[in-house]
Amino acid sequence: MSTVRLTMAQALVRYLDAQYVEIDGEERKFVTGVMGIFGHGNVTGIGEALERGRGSLDFIQGKSEQGMAHAAAAYAKQSGRLAIYACTSSIGPGALNMVTAAATATVNRIPLLLLPGDIFADRQPDPVLQQLEHPMDYTVSANDAFKPVSRYWDRITRPEQLMSAMAQAMRVLTDPADTGTVTIALPQDVQAEAYDYPEAFFRKRVHSIDRRPPSSSALARAAKLIADKKRPVIVAGGGVHYALATETLRKFAEQFGIPVTETQAGKSVLPWNHPLNLGAVGVTGTLAANRTAAEADLVIAVGTRLSDFTTASKTAFANPEAELLCVNVAAFDAHKLDGTALVADAKLALEGLAGLLTQQGYRADYDCAALSARKAEWNAEVDALYALERGDGLTQTRALGVINEFIGEDDVIVCAAGSLPGDLHRLWRPGKPQTYHMEYGFSCMGYEISGAFGAKLARREGEVYALVGDGSFLMLHSELVTSLQERRKINVLLFDNHGFQCIHNLQRGHGSDGFGNEFRYKEAGVLGGDPLPIDFRALAASLGCAAFAAHDADSLRAALEQAAASDRSTLVHMQVLPGTNTDGYESWWRVDGAAVSVSPKVTAAHEANAKIRSQARPI
Repeated sequence: MSTVRLTMAQALVRYLDAQYVEIDGEERKFVTGVMGIFGHGNVTGIGEALERGRGSLDFIQGKSEQGMAHAAAAYAKQSGRLAIYACTSSIGPGALNMVTAAATATVNRIPLLLLPGDIFADRQPDPVLQQLEHPMDYTVSANDAFKPVSRYWDRITRPEQLMSAMAQAMRVLTDPADTGTVTIALPQDVQAEAYDYPEAFFRKRVHSIDRRPPSSSALARAAKLIADKKRPVIVAGGGVHYALATETLRKFAEQFGIPVTETQAGKSVLPWNHPLNLGAVGVTGTLAANRTAAEADLVIAVGTRLSDFTTASKTAFANPEAELLCVNVAAFDAHKLDGTALVADAKLALEGLAGLLTQQGYRADYDCAALSARKAEWNAEVDALYALERGDGLTQTRALGVINEFIGEDDVIVCAAGSLPGDLHRLWRPGKPQTYHMEYGFSCMGYEISGAFGAKLARREGEVYALVGDGSFLMLHSELVTSLQERRKINVLLFDNHGFQCIHNLQRGHGSDGFGNEFRYKEAGVLGGDPLPIDFRALAASLGCAAFAAHDADSLRAALEQAAASDRSTLVHMQVLPGTNTDGYESWWRVDGAAVSVSPKVTAAHEANAKIRSQARPI
């Protein structure tokens, strides 16, 4: 057996460069490159390996460990989970900065490979700079914090352990059901330690992403369940995109006359103007979708994990005769809400169901004219919200209307947190799949700009727009600099409403007078003074971006035109009126208010909340 003497870090880099994936006979390189910020825990190990022998791997210098890890996750998401960037950091705070991004990727079922440095395996110089020193367990380091947010976790304490560890890492990273964050902790001494690795470890590996077929018995049960129902509705999740099943879903819905609703991750599976697309469902759903879901006698959940926003905290599917059919490649998700499970690839499952239902001559019993009227009513509502003008400033929905009208059909929007996800889920009109990039599994503030950069790495053609509130922008905008450095233009559309207004609205809806959520000067011990005069445009310009401002629809159109014409990353600053987002539309979200309060408004809100809770599905 031939061997080659390499450090563990050199072997890791060489191994990553040889990984490929294949689905439906199409092969592509899986590991595009590595994003990194170097410190004493990785610069002379994996840093040296990348400098001297990274092969075809791209290297991107991050500015924030959390930001670069968000960007890597967004790249994987925008690539349909068929390509990744790994992320390397030093030990201690550098590593821990990635924990939030690790959780974000795992919750969203996105492959993310993290390679944090770790303390010395031989312990000779302990305690070293940034070592945790847990008094009850000396093997614990800061990297143990990644365990609950990783789908696979390992620590390489001997160089030969790399071989078995990476086999398990690739298993998880390429698994359509059990993917998420993989954390491989790399002690700094082991990174630099030499070992005679077998040459076979570095051969080209093609990891086949096999579609998981449904069992014949499960398919028959599912088909019978559908055939016995008259008014089914489809809830399409992100799994439809990842299974490359958008066209299959369209044909299925059309053939059997079944209306389609969308989760945040599933949005854009159908064009917004498709006759059967009733739009968003759940807490941030459309009136058309929520009413149809409430009346349905069967919910066909395809590729969704059925979060509380999708199910309106288990109140969305209100028909007492309603049953659930959960089509999911992950058994964990397929068995939720006491539904009938069909564990399979979404594309194969829909094709199999179509075959059986065709034999039975099935067709849903919907009044097409009534569905069309319901959809037309909602379209008119969106038109009105998009056109909503106020004399005292720019409304959020008016700004979104201008942006939606302006950007191209192939352009991508990225968002994650605040009131914008709700408005976008309800109102945004995408024409093509994978042009709506929403991180809402974790709704992680700070993802937006990093995510836009990651999406741009995956989608070189067309513009990418990060729609972000001022709160999220202040939390994390570091990768704007990386986008400039890499010459990957992104456009940041900053909705400035002077604070965390989404949560401000939520607390007031539960009886509060509003506390601690607006960006105001403190006066008499409370944040009740004038708004903070933050010059976001000047901040972006100081980083090197082209920066523009807008205060009404006309100036916003002009700013968007200038941004599109720019050859570098841009920021468009918009002052929008607080509280001009959408809400309601026959949906509910469980947020429990105080059972005891000196405020009658709070106790009244608690009682109203409890009344609705009693109507929720118990399982």
